[in-house]
Amino acid sequence: MASKNGGAAFLIIYAIFVFFVCLPVMLAEMSLGRHTRQNPLGAYTEIGQNRAWRAVGWLSVITPFMIGVFYLVITVWIAGYLGKAIMGQLDQLANPAGFDVFTNSNELFIYMALVVGLTFLILQGGVKKGIEKATTVLMPLLFVMLIALVIYVLTLDNAMLGVKFFLVPDFTKINGNVLNGALAQAFFSLSLAMGILITYGSYIQKNNNIVSAGKMVAALSLLVACCSGLLILPAAFSFNPDIEISELSESSIGMIFMFLPKIFLALQADIGYFGASFIASFFFLLVFFAAMTSLVSIIEVPVASIMDGKGLSRRKALYSLGGAMVVLAVISSLSFGRIDWLSNILSYGGNTKSFFALIYDMFYETILPLNGLLLCLFVIYRWKKQNLDAEMSQGNASFAGSFLQKYVNFSLGTFIPAILAIIFVNTVLTIYFGYNMLTVFFSAIGFN
Repeated sequence: MASKNGGAAFLIIYAIFVFFVCLPVMLAEMSLGRHTRQNPLGAYTEIGQNRAWRAVGWLSVITPFMIGVFYLVITVWIAGYLGKAIMGQLDQLANPAGFDVFTNSNELFIYMALVVGLTFLILQGGVKKGIEKATTVLMPLLFVMLIALVIYVLTLDNAMLGVKFFLVPDFTKINGNVLNGALAQAFFSLSLAMGILITYGSYIQKNNNIVSAGKMVAALSLLVACCSGLLILPAAFSFNPDIEISELSESSIGMIFMFLPKIFLALQADIGYFGASFIASFFFLLVFFAAMTSLVSIIEVPVASIMDGKGLSRRKALYSLGGAMVVLAVISSLSFGRIDWLSNILSYGGNTKSFFALIYDMFYETILPLNGLLLCLFVIYRWKKQNLDAEMSQGNASFAGSFLQKYVNFSLGTFIPAILAIIFVNTVLTIYFGYNMLTVFFSAIGFN
């Protein structure tokens, strides 16, 4: 996303959004979940007490389901790269055409079957036995590996060009696209407005400190995002110091698949074929499990909602939702050129979109800020500030009367909904009508 939206300009806006917009929203979601002990559908229904808020609850269930569709596809890509790294096929992965070849091969569906099977296995174990057990060991390992690779990449020739692009701001790059991209990425990386934190909040004990947990998640998310940028972008400039920014911007989803394999292939000169293959395999294994934890978190929301709302067992809920998700994921995977009408299913905003891009635009880009806006209105004006304060004060005696309490209450009731409303309207205008009102505004005041 940084490569697509001006590097450091994006990073600064992203960091501002994480702490000043997303953190209050995160605390509100976790508090709502812990208070109601419900999934988002149950929470909105219990407190809202009318059909309109129940509809908002359904939107918070449908959104992660549809985001889970395209995230399943991305996880399958990572699984495929893991498999090829294990087989020592680094030269194929580093080939510029390798990504397109893999995403349009029948081999893709073998990896999809493996990912779906593993996802069901983890979700069948529930949160404590399945999700938490997997993340406790694997996420710290991923972080250590990430730091090690950053150190290696920074020793490569021309890597500082990427560091400059990522860390030295050019404020003329700030426009409507940067704001849209930064907010969408902040919401997604912190799992906001998808019902995930409401669902996970329902599992948090009353003596746990929600505020400390929220701050930790926000800080670590920003740290890992910065490390990822310091890995990918210096690598891109190292392998091609004359790379055009437009080339970097072509596919933000494909960055990890285009440039990381080149890093691992370059490692062969230092540690040999088997050493480089081992490092590549280990890294993609950890990235794969990082993707898996995100995927199961996303799917847990509709699963928990169906279990509670329909009285189904976890197994039955998994099979019914999983079947529908797999069908949609297969259709998405066929929309990268294999089936023409799926690859060009709809035209809007001056662009022809694939089925995969349609899901991405509708639910990732558009619905997330809308869900965030509705959440703020619900928490402050339906659930009420005093109830939010009371919930966050449990397990945190110093919260009452603190600056953070005043900031959360004020921001959730005033400028955060305003920002989310503006971003939502601008996203709709930009994506579907080709008119970016924020870009027009920034141009009018002298920004590029």
